[in-house]
Amino acid sequence: MTVKISPCKLFQMCSIVVLFIAVNVSFTVQAQLTPWQRIDIAKKASLRGSAVYQNSLWITGSENTVYVSQDAGKTWLDRSVVADNNTDFRDIALFDNNTAIVMGVGEGEQSVLYKTIDAGITWQLLLQNEDAKGFYDSIAFWDNTMGLLLGDPVDGFYVIKKTEDAGKTWRRIARLKLPKILPKEAAFAASGNTLITGENGQAWLTTGGFSASVYYSSDWGESWQRQSVPLFQQTQTAGGYALALNNQQQVFVLGGDYLQRPASYANIATFVAKQWRPIDAGQRGLLTAMSCSDNICIASGKTGSDISTDGGQHWQAFDDTSADKDDQGFYTIASGNGLFLAAGAQGKVAIYRTSH
Repeated sequence: MTVKISPCKLFQMCSIVVLFIAVNVSFTVQAQLTPWQRIDIAKKASLRGSAVYQNSLWITGSENTVYVSQDAGKTWLDRSVVADNNTDFRDIALFDNNTAIVMGVGEGEQSVLYKTIDAGITWQLLLQNEDAKGFYDSIAFWDNTMGLLLGDPVDGFYVIKKTEDAGKTWRRIARLKLPKILPKEAAFAASGNTLITGENGQAWLTTGGFSASVYYSSDWGESWQRQSVPLFQQTQTAGGYALALNNQQQVFVLGGDYLQRPASYANIATFVAKQWRPIDAGQRGLLTAMSCSDNICIASGKTGSDISTDGGQHWQAFDDTSADKDDQGFYTIASGNGLFLAAGAQGKVAIYRTSH
């Protein structure tokens, strides 16, 4: 016997099947997320910098703190910088298993760059800020020799310095190649992610204050143009705090307000179709770091993290539920070699592995 089904009923059945598949896929993705693996260090430092190169993992932070693992996080060595100048290392550029530059923040001479070529056994002072009002915010490199340093404005323009010899010498980019800063505009050194580099000489930096902006360079940092971005920007401590690229070189800007960390506001946007567009990742407070490995991206701030499995287009909560409510995220995140390395307050370190 042949059973005839009306087009209307057939459409309803198909809709139910599609809905079931969509819901099932959603639950499957969430079920596959293994929890963060906590591997806290003994030193209760505020950890704001992180980097991954193959199995070499590095974290940096307050009180000259540098910790290094050469076995993908199984064991850690204290490679903190021994110096009279006590600073907060909020950014790191890692070139290979043994070579790295760390950036210290603070007014005047507190802002420094140190370099190691022996995995932190010894350190060389590369650069020390000589301007009493100066303040280093972030560093980023295209390769082993060419990179940029971002500093707070001291004369109405941001201080952007460039090296072409692995940090031995630095020259400031001419002020006429940068837009003059906006009233009350500021750059934040939350986690060393306010400056990033990309393919073919591209670079981005982000700022905040009563504005949220991204400055873009397409010529290896030699000239810059400002773009407004749709992030929360209603206070002096609001705006852009971090930048990131997914595996398609699509750029993202993240932010919020550190005085309103857990509040709900626009905290992530991306550049697509020649304009900045907001992304709804749940609006779960301040985000200070993001990193991507293949199609997986994780964005985080002190109070929580979000994860995407499609390169940053869609997100779901991915908190460290083993921590206290206001500390279920991280200040900094780096990725590579099938893992994400995250670090935060009071020596908090965790790893999320994408391959097992």
